[in-house]
Amino acid sequence: MSDVMAPLDGARFDGLVTVEALPAQGQITLRCEVSDDYRAKLSGLLGLAFPEPRKAVSDGDRALLWMSPDELLLLLPYDEVPEMLARLEETFPNWILLAVDVSDARAHFRLSGAPLRDVLSKLVPADMAPGAFVPGDVKRSKLAQVAAGIWLRGPEEAQLFCFRSVADYAFRVLATAAEPGGEVGFHGT
Repeated sequence: MSDVMAPLDGARFDGLVTVEALPAQGQITLRCEVSDDYRAKLSGLLGLAFPEPRKAVSDGDRALLWMSPDELLLLLPYDEVPEMLARLEETFPNWILLAVDVSDARAHFRLSGAPLRDVLSKLVPADMAPGAFVPGDVKRSKLAQVAAGIWLRGPEEAQLFCFRSVADYAFRVLATAAEPGGEVGFHGT
């Protein structure tokens, strides 16, 4: 097996916020019916509550993100993906459930710092105001000119993900938006 290589792993920019490229992240896209039976069975297997629409739940190094009415994104350690795929297949025999390893398809970034919402507001055409985007929320939107997902992990921390092929672009636009002197004060920072 070849070594795992995350795009831009270790890249970092310190400005209004800190922008960090994260190491390789295990990711499994789950497409299924979101019935009570699926919820209970999946929650039991993962040890995570089932997220409400546009929310995420996490415990340690695992998280389950609501992506659309029939799509979830499971985040877990990269090397645990094959075992989890096997466990999903064992747990859901003869059920309609699509589980796909998308670990190498996306790049992940951490943004941290008080003016996080201002930096994101420069690039994302979605409401980043505290009442509209609260910790635990997940948004799918655009980051400048590319598709991205944003998980607000805390009041001053977000995890952003985009396709691997545009990772360099995403990092550069995030760093540019976080340049000192670019404060806009939309959200009181």
